[in-house]
Amino acid sequence: MRFGQLKSSIGSVSQKVLTAQLRAMEADGLVHREVYAEVPPRVEYSLTETGLSLAPVIEAMSDWDQTYQEKHADLFEEG
Repeated sequence: MRFGQLKSSIGSVSQKVLTAQLRAMEADGLVHREVYAEVPPRVEYSLTETGLSLAPVIEAMSDWDQTYQEKHADLFEEG
């Protein structure tokens, strides 16, 4: 996925923050950065095998969050 696609899919994130996070995840072996020798330069990001192995953990955390918010809806009400 290209940088612009990632930024659009995430929503409200600055270019600086996204760049820093991608660099950190690349250093940790979670993301692979592929640079293509083209004009203009093209860079694509993909999850490594290690990054993909986190999917079940992230899905479980998302499920827990949804359940928590449903059980404690009063904490998330505005006003």
